[in-house]
Amino acid sequence: MVGDLIVDEYITCQPLGMSQEDPTIVVTPVDSTRFLGGAGIVAAHAAGLGAQVQFVSVTGADVSRVFARAELEAAGVRAHLLTDESRPTTLKQRFRSQGKSLLRVSHLHQGAIAAPLQTGLLEHLEEALQTASVLVFSDFNYGCLPQTVVDKIVPMAKARGAMLAADSQSSSQVGNIGRFQHMDLLTPTEREARISTRNQEDGLVVLAEALRQQSSARYILLKLGEEGLMIHAGDGAGPSHWLTDRIGSLNSAPKDAAGAGDSLLIASALTLACGGDIWEAACLGSLAAAVQVGRVGNTPIQHRELHNELG
Repeated sequence: MVGDLIVDEYITCQPLGMSQEDPTIVVTPVDSTRFLGGAGIVAAHAAGLGAQVQFVSVTGADVSRVFARAELEAAGVRAHLLTDESRPTTLKQRFRSQGKSLLRVSHLHQGAIAAPLQTGLLEHLEEALQTASVLVFSDFNYGCLPQTVVDKIVPMAKARGAMLAADSQSSSQVGNIGRFQHMDLLTPTEREARISTRNQEDGLVVLAEALRQQSSARYILLKLGEEGLMIHAGDGAGPSHWLTDRIGSLNSAPKDAAGAGDSLLIASALTLACGGDIWEAACLGSLAAAVQVGRVGNTPIQHRELHNELG
């Protein structure tokens, strides 16, 4: 597992009313809870689902790093966290009141990591790939995975026979899922796929095929938010050779949408790595996402939770 480590902080607030000086809502914080986020929670999900996980990322030299390392260790993840004193560990604060998000504040640095850190990251990954069967890129476009690093990792993993999966999130920032070439699995949102292919007009099947061909991917799971996801597989020989299907949302009353894509990514990737087909991978990934959005905050999924839902 490699990607941007994030710490998510949920700050519960009590509303006090409207400011008399200007039209501003006034709240007071009453509670704060921190969770692993970003690629860190993807690694923790993988461990909770039964995988032996090594995680490589870059953090700042701060209290968020200390928190993240402790949480990763508690989750059973072997973490290799390189330190960059020029940037903070990415911290995303969500101010919430009465079950609704009021404001998000992100403490981050988006520049690419320096060359010495890139070298260190590649060295840790090369060692981890000696025993890995699957490599997952969890990219949030905060600098941990510059293109030069990605271009070196992919052939390294391919040479060792590892399956490859990637997600590159572009919710409040601009990314390009298509920069991850020759993946076995890509899990973009519709918006991310359209940004990557510069296609704002075509339907979902044509869009997914355009992304699949652009990135030379094997499978695409196109995330559609409340509408579930679309599965797309094909051999590039034309529409008659495309295989597509849809899975609707499996949770009709979500409490917190944050983390749905992370759990979908890892559950689907692990299913493929264990010999499942793309249809089984999509179903288990969708189920993992449904479990995750049923609670507030990013808590590592456990395999028994999926067993209970399937039971």
